[in-house]
Amino acid sequence: MKKHIVTALKGYGMGAANVVPGVSGGTIALLTGIYGELIEAINSLMVPSVWKLLLKRRFAEFWKAVHGPFLLALFIGILVSIVTLARVMEFAIVRYPVQTWAFFFGLILASAVYMVLEIKDKKISDLIWGIAGLILGLTVCMLTPTSTPDSMPFIFLCGALAICTMILPGISGSFVLVILGKYEYIMNALNTMNLPILGVFALGCVVGILAFAKFLHWLLARCERQTMLVLVGFVTGSLIKVWPWNDMEAVRSANLLGGFDPEALHIPGAIIWAVAGLALVVLLEVLSKKKS
Repeated sequence: MKKHIVTALKGYGMGAANVVPGVSGGTIALLTGIYGELIEAINSLMVPSVWKLLLKRRFAEFWKAVHGPFLLALFIGILVSIVTLARVMEFAIVRYPVQTWAFFFGLILASAVYMVLEIKDKKISDLIWGIAGLILGLTVCMLTPTSTPDSMPFIFLCGALAICTMILPGISGSFVLVILGKYEYIMNALNTMNLPILGVFALGCVVGILAFAKFLHWLLARCERQTMLVLVGFVTGSLIKVWPWNDMEAVRSANLLGGFDPEALHIPGAIIWAVAGLALVVLLEVLSKKKS
């Protein structure tokens, strides 16, 4: 029981990371020493012989084969974390949009820098892959409309794409929701317990993680360097989506709520919170290195 409680607490940390754009749940999994077991557990769900155990009603063997106790404890921790922190994030974005997005900007920028530093023996050809990712990130962010559809198929797609990044150190699931224009929408659904939306989103997460895990395993085994370079470029290009003054209408609304001049830009506060975001990633990376 003690081991499961500790796993649930680690899951809480992963959930907290994925609520905040810029901090990856995969990074927290690495930091807490469960990344290997997480990938192994996800991969086991894609093995046909494991599911044959379930069909043969050999439930105990199936539960052990898929790391059932580990996944259940981890899932409970992640779920509790997301539910409890969603309201905090929604409040922060409404009342303090500049400071909140500046914090996210610092987080994401620092994550991109560390991803670059992780790549050893840099070559000229690496620049091509990085630029390709940069162009992809800029293109996706510029072509993604300010208002994306609230239809169930699109929510399903958001869940499938967001969950995949949970197992990628350096990329945050909530950051994907920001790019897709559905971060605040999903946070609101969590706070209001909109079960139809949450159900479809969760279904997308299940399908996404099962479909992506094997592909990610194959991709990283064969072209890890190129994959990480493209991801670095993509994250860097996507920074335009979290620029603190990207939505001036939201900034004016927050200023009116707080009694400030509607045109106030809060530049000093933005700088402080951006630096705080940078410092948090540096701290996590230092701790991760010590853990390794």
